[in-house]
Amino acid sequence: MGGQVSPDALRVGVVGAGVISAQYSACLQRLPQLRVTAVSDLNAERAGALAGEHEGARVLPLPELLASDDVDVVLNLTLPSAHADIALQAIAAGKHVYGEKPLATSVAEGRGVVEAAAAAGLRVGCAPDTVLGTGVQTARALVDAGEIGVPHSATAFMTTPGHERWHPQPDFYYQPGGGPLLDMGPYYITSLVQLLGPVERVVGVSWRPAGTRTIGQGPRAGESFPVTIDSSVAGVLVHASGAVSTLVMSFDTWAARLPRIEVHGTGGSLSVPDPNHFDGTVSLYSAASAPAPSPDADHEANWRDAGVLAGYTGAGRGYGLADLALAAREGRPHRANDEVALHVLDVMESVQRAADTRTSVELSTTCRRPEPVATPVELTA
Repeated sequence: MGGQVSPDALRVGVVGAGVISAQYSACLQRLPQLRVTAVSDLNAERAGALAGEHEGARVLPLPELLASDDVDVVLNLTLPSAHADIALQAIAAGKHVYGEKPLATSVAEGRGVVEAAAAAGLRVGCAPDTVLGTGVQTARALVDAGEIGVPHSATAFMTTPGHERWHPQPDFYYQPGGGPLLDMGPYYITSLVQLLGPVERVVGVSWRPAGTRTIGQGPRAGESFPVTIDSSVAGVLVHASGAVSTLVMSFDTWAARLPRIEVHGTGGSLSVPDPNHFDGTVSLYSAASAPAPSPDADHEANWRDAGVLAGYTGAGRGYGLADLALAAREGRPHRANDEVALHVLDVMESVQRAADTRTSVELSTTCRRPEPVATPVELTA
């Protein structure tokens, strides 16, 4: 059932016991800052299985969970289309909220959640918290220390042939509210905001190579379904700092040898690991130690493993919620916050709007870079 729980742990009511809840549950069991007290799901069997992993947790209908005196924060693991509605219900019930990405399916919905929480004096957190792990935080520490000089550009690539190969019900990935940008974009854009700060303006293009997809596994294997949105998107993000990021998100690419994220500066470059994970190797290329220019110069050999310099160690999904619990106790802003989540949603919506209208789009939001996790920290100690 997990380790010792702090007496002032934040009491968590989980709404949604689907696939992603398993990763959260495993992590919450070892985080003393949090204690699961209630679970709600339309599928009673799934809710009971999840509640059984947490001593004393009860299965409750959603209205009873929201009204419960032993729930301080709602962990919202529902489908994206329900994120804003569940968050608003939780806020109306006087609960903090931490949700899976994205914050909502539109900036207008997301802004409503942020404003409701501010008016109620409650906190809203949002995934991804992968950016609080040692991968992105080590990269950020190197950027902030000037190890690559002044950052001027970045590239971010997420390419896959599509989720229908493994997901038994993949239709929603290819309908409005889905697609590679809304599905995976939060990991990459949140990382770029951590590394380079907020975005001011974007341009974008999108395309749809195929009008149908075929399910590869499960009871519907072999069934085809329509693709009603563009399945590949590319964007150029102009950061307030002056740096420019190039973003490519695709459900149409069979194989690629592209790095997940690279950041380039006047004095070197960084290779950042997959932002869908919490850790991984950060590689640093320093111009100061680069080989002399020649046709035979071995630049590949000049990359070095930067080690682990910062971030939550041993992290998993739920560390953003634990950080929220600590922040509430310490009276500081939490890192995986609604300001960043709303801005990231604005970036994604604006890239798609720029693609649809063939224009450049100015963002309506901004955000502050959250405080870094400046040294390696283990939250389960």
